Amino acid sequence: MAEKMTGARMFARMLQAHGVTHVFFMDAILRRALAEMEDVGIERILGHSEKAVAYMADGYARISGRPGICMAQSVGAANLAAGLQDPWLGQSPVIALTGRHIAPFQYRNAYQEVEHGPLYAPVTKFHGRADVLEQIPHLLRLAFREATSGTPRPVHLDIAGFTGDALTPLEGEFDLVADEATTRFPAFRPAPDPAVVARAIAAIGAARRPVIVADRGVVIAQARDALAQLAQRIQAPVVATLDAKDQMTEDHALFRGFLGLYGRGCANHVVAEADLVIYAGCNTSDHTTGNWKLPKQGTAMIQIDLDPTEIGRNFAGTIGLQCDVRAGLAALAAAAPALQHGDWLAHTQAFVDDWRREAEPARTTDQVPIRPERICGELTDLLPEDAILVADTGYAALWTGTLVYLKHPGQRYLRAAGSLGWSFPASLGAKCAAPDRPVICFCGDGGFYYHLPELETARRRNIKTVTVVNNNHCLSQGLRNLNIAYEGRDQTRKGECYEYRETDFAKVARSFDCFGVTVDKPQDFRAAFEAAMASDLPAVIDVKTEFGGQAPIAWMPS
Repeated sequence: MAEKMTGARMFARMLQAHGVTHVFFMDAILRRALAEMEDVGIERILGHSEKAVAYMADGYARISGRPGICMAQSVGAANLAAGLQDPWLGQSPVIALTGRHIAPFQYRNAYQEVEHGPLYAPVTKFHGRADVLEQIPHLLRLAFREATSGTPRPVHLDIAGFTGDALTPLEGEFDLVADEATTRFPAFRPAPDPAVVARAIAAIGAARRPVIVADRGVVIAQARDALAQLAQRIQAPVVATLDAKDQMTEDHALFRGFLGLYGRGCANHVVAEADLVIYAGCNTSDHTTGNWKLPKQGTAMIQIDLDPTEIGRNFAGTIGLQCDVRAGLAALAAAAPALQHGDWLAHTQAFVDDWRREAEPARTTDQVPIRPERICGELTDLLPEDAILVADTGYAALWTGTLVYLKHPGQRYLRAAGSLGWSFPASLGAKCAAPDRPVICFCGDGGFYYHLPELETARRRNIKTVTVVNNNHCLSQGLRNLNIAYEGRDQTRKGECYEYRETDFAKVARSFDCFGVTVDKPQDFRAAFEAAMASDLPAVIDVKTEFGGQAPIAWMPS
């Protein structure tokens, strides 16, 4: 039934109806609506930059299973758009709300105004403009539907008024209806075509060396159990991208590790030797396939994906199940005969055993300065059973993704889709979504520098995370190529391209009234981690690691 109220109250109650518990914003935006949100119990998290609040909304969305909301005024809209690249690439449903000068101010050099549409076009599924009050309920419902339907991704609403408040003081009659299906993602779960399932089952029956590749789509579809059921049914090893790291525990009998450029050589060997690859929610990117060298040309493929444009995008002749990933895996598990591939499983397990033997010395080394691999070995033993580990891009993802072993099904792993500095604010959003779970962020000093001011946000709003900083006072991932570029030069200032001054991040944390501790020796990490976890404050563990330490490159076929 329609009710009479202001636009501000309608806005807050529409968000409440869609299950929103937090909004992440930079002042000044929708102030009247923010005031109304207090009355309906929505937490308002004020950050220090537009990119940071976008990353918070991203972390929130990935853990909560609901769209994350971020907001900024007109002049901040460009910065907010930049923050949507990671949720776009990471397939995360973030709804960005911005203000826009009212129509009479457009095309007249209005203060701090630029056209927002082109900024958001590459990183959103939908961009809408609210010019009259009556549009807002429809556009909010549409935003949630667009964000959660199909492949989840960001959307953007531009609302009249420099701060989005041109319409919110007005009154109207509104029916505050939310579509329950679109308050979470995936909103809809279409089933696969039975005829295509039959084709896929025939291919599975003909294979002698099958492998299942799990990617982000498995996580989105909450298809962990269906993945394991299909693997057990057809006795196929499973490899995963880092985006599906938490979908199978390290000790599962069928798990063979992580593939791709940021993966393990053992998993890459498995895919290289497979005669059938079943891609589950995987976009077959360059990272996943090693620049499309995996699997070898002519290998049979089955691809399960909600987005029809992904099926066969990079490999012709793919058998494509266009459906919800969980529904597709379940359909194959139900239709497939019980198979045995004992020799193949033993052969692939040998790759894993060899890789672990090679990796273990680095994971247990007592070297000083500390090696990042040792931190990963320590985290394997110290992470609580329900921990959420949030990793930055680059080496932070490579090291934690391959060398932190998740031993418990309740553990979660999130990693940046590519934006350096994403992990710390994303961990704050993840903690807002799961306040009773421990959230641990792993980043390098280069990444942590990006959003240091959000320590104040964490302290002010009591968002207690533990951030482990791999502090080697440089951007070490670029060093390998810098060395190539500088080869043969006698005198150089190469350090200008990747070195930072040494920073005491523990002291920085304490200056924000947070917990801070420095670790110089690997034997001291456990005590530092336990103290950080026991503290009532947001915590930073500054680990002094080897300057310029390099991560090994995973084996790839030539």
